[in-house]
Amino acid sequence: MKPSSEKNKSCRRRMAPEHLFRFDCSPGVSCFTQCCQDVTIVLTPYDLLRLKNRLGMGSDDFLERHTLVIPKEKRVIPMVVLKMNETDKKCPFVTETGCAIYEDRPWACRMFPLNTEGDGTFDLVSNAERCKGLEQETEWKIEEWLKEQAIMPFEEMNELLSTITIPMQIHEGEIENPQIAKMVFMCLYNTDKFREFVFKSSFLDRFEVEEPERIDLIRTDDLELLKFAMDWIKFGVFGEKLFWVKENARGTK
Repeated sequence: MKPSSEKNKSCRRRMAPEHLFRFDCSPGVSCFTQCCQDVTIVLTPYDLLRLKNRLGMGSDDFLERHTLVIPKEKRVIPMVVLKMNETDKKCPFVTETGCAIYEDRPWACRMFPLNTEGDGTFDLVSNAERCKGLEQETEWKIEEWLKEQAIMPFEEMNELLSTITIPMQIHEGEIENPQIAKMVFMCLYNTDKFREFVFKSSFLDRFEVEEPERIDLIRTDDLELLKFAMDWIKFGVFGEKLFWVKENARGTK
């Protein structure tokens, strides 16, 4: 059997889901929680939804307290990253015993030490010098590791998000109205405000929804609300026929 360091060194190539790698992250590992310090954790809309609900916070409050919103040149959607503590640059949710929000930790945290590409393969994003977990004896098949990390709901939402981000790259050069960018950000990262937009404006008087039963769902179901908001982007930005202007609303503002 190969030594653990040699096995993982060979794994730095792209790996298939059935590939084996060695990793363990627990209090007994000397570098435990060090990977949660001075690191850039990009949050997806689903990450933010899980986190703000776990903490019992509103979208506005979570965005202000726990994120940095970084505009990207010539991009409609900014990068949203988790804000580290100012003093020690640690994740605000890490403790001596581990992650305080473990069940709702972001996609990037679940994936570590793996990275994935669009071709369905994986590689290691760290090495044994920095991450002693890669020197441990515990062996995983990648597909088993992903299942253990409960990654599937995050992958499903990332796939849904890609139906916006990929075509957005085509249209971004045509979008000059800053209000469109604000609307897109609200839909993806501020679902509380989007819910108010739907139920406290003339939205429902003006638009027919493809599946009317969704309206009752999004009153209380935040995940369905996020999916609904993504459909609104597809309608408003890409012109997909997911909503219809009601006849009695045509020509009105």
